[in-house]
Amino acid sequence: MADPDPDPAPRRRRADAERNIARITEAARICLSADPEASVEDVAAAAGVGRMTVYGHFRTRGALVEAALAEALRLGEQTLETVDLTGDPARALTRLLASSWRLLAESSILLAAADGHVSAARVRELHATPAERVTALVDRGRREGVFRTDLPLTWLVSAIHYVLQGAAEEVRAGRLAPTQGASVTTATVQSLLAPPRLPTARRKRT
Repeated sequence: MADPDPDPAPRRRRADAERNIARITEAARICLSADPEASVEDVAAAAGVGRMTVYGHFRTRGALVEAALAEALRLGEQTLETVDLTGDPARALTRLLASSWRLLAESSILLAAADGHVSAARVRELHATPAERVTALVDRGRREGVFRTDLPLTWLVSAIHYVLQGAAEEVRAGRLAPTQGASVTTATVQSLLAPPRLPTARRKRT
């Protein structure tokens, strides 16, 4: 005799919990992107659930912030996956930076919210895939003679990250217009990666 069907109630509860988690995470991403000081109560109201429901899934505000950051990076990765990185590495990097800049404003504010709540190691882990994409592109450009090879690859990738974060901070501080972000970061990074030119006297001797 076949076993009776299991009680569907646990499955319904799990489905309800998953929907609540998704709704809370999305609300946290939106609220914290607008205000890194947004409270759990703010997130609960935006998600249409009670504060205790939020705490039932995320034991601390730090856990909620981490989930929001991870969700923002996951959504960003879906966009970055579509960027064409073939062909000339410098042009490919320009396309990647343009797409990255559109995603940076949100994630940079979330990073501010994560400060003190999410460890630096965890932040690096969450950024691992975007960093690997930049590393692979810069490495290809170095091998093809398009990007400089006199500085370590890891340092160049870190410098690109610093430029992007610095530009985002300039925008938040009102010293750089949001519409300038992509062009300023692209010009800075391309200049940073350009192979150093030989001194004039040396060029003449060679």
